Amino acid sequence: MTEIPIPAPTAHQLFEKLELAIHEHQLAPGTKLGEDDIGDIYGVSRTTVRAALQTLSHQRLVEHKRNRGAFVAQPSVREAREVFEARALIEPRTAYSAAERASPEDILKLQAHIDAEHEALADGNHGRALYLSGQFHIEIAKIADQQTIETFITQLMSRSSLIVALYWQRRAAMCESHAHDALISAFADHDGPRAEELMKNHLVDLVTSLDLRNKVSAPLSLKDALSR
Repeated sequence: MTEIPIPAPTAHQLFEKLELAIHEHQLAPGTKLGEDDIGDIYGVSRTTVRAALQTLSHQRLVEHKRNRGAFVAQPSVREAREVFEARALIEPRTAYSAAERASPEDILKLQAHIDAEHEALADGNHGRALYLSGQFHIEIAKIADQQTIETFITQLMSRSSLIVALYWQRRAAMCESHAHDALISAFADHDGPRAEELMKNHLVDLVTSLDLRNKVSAPLSLKDALSR
């Protein structure tokens, strides 16, 4: 039986694959994203790779360095502090709004996120768990039904993923299960003030789990990173 060849990914599909690899910490901050290497790994042309890298650059997940090429972005300590300060200003109030609006279907969806996060942790896939944890926060913004805020929180979570990859010093940087469970309980009770306070405390816990001192990651080779 003749095997049907698998088509090479489009530029958008390649962007999505690399974006997920960054968010799940397969590709560490500082990893060089060589066009030829990516092309060989995914069987695509340099034109396709360049288009995907350009989109990643627009998302601020990749930075281009003059005469050196593209690298996974490395947020500075200053930016890390600014990102979490912004989250502390926005997310507690968003949690308040989400608690007022949450439907039974919304609660089930959030619970499914927690279940998937726990499964990833049980499998030892911390990168996947961290990605799902970030998506949980984005889902809260969707429930609050504030599109501008949702877009902003999505951008902040994208930067947070890189920050955690660089400055994570203990496992608690992954959103601890009790924090998310408590938030779901507040949403189910439509208790806005409690949801706001829980989110505020949760973000403080996240910041204390990070070692915000200047450091540079030691990335694997691109092929090793993407084959894990």
